[in-house]
Amino acid sequence: MSSTPRPLLISRDIVVAAAPPAVFPVLANPHRHADFDGSGTVKNAVSGPERLSLDDTFTTAMKLFGVRYQIVNTVVEFEPDRRIAWCHPGKHRWRYELEQVDGGTRVIETCDLSTSPVRGLLVRTPWPRWNAEGIEKTLPRLKALVENGV
Repeated sequence: MSSTPRPLLISRDIVVAAAPPAVFPVLANPHRHADFDGSGTVKNAVSGPERLSLDDTFTTAMKLFGVRYQIVNTVVEFEPDRRIAWCHPGKHRWRYELEQVDGGTRVIETCDLSTSPVRGLLVRTPWPRWNAEGIEKTLPRLKALVENGV
């Protein structure tokens, strides 16, 4: 019996009716992440700067399967108004890429499992599906947050 391999990159995109300089500050502020998280796991930033840059760390309060915990993230990719990515001790990355398009900014959110040392295990679990579902809920929330100026 063979199965189709699950992707190591789980990505979705949305167009936000705003320029990249209006979108990026929301993504680069860890204290705003709970405002647009659609997975229901991000509760709030416990520590971290108001604006992230390369190699910065921030701690986030999380809740998964009813268990509360904190996780330390490190910014591993950073290009102002274009790209930001962070990882936690599991080493997979959460990446946001911004592209100027007619009518605004295409925001691409990716859960990149390729950087995890346990990627082979992760793709055999429900995590890729759960991550895709979370991204599909996160992007409309981010769009509404930026477009409504909240």
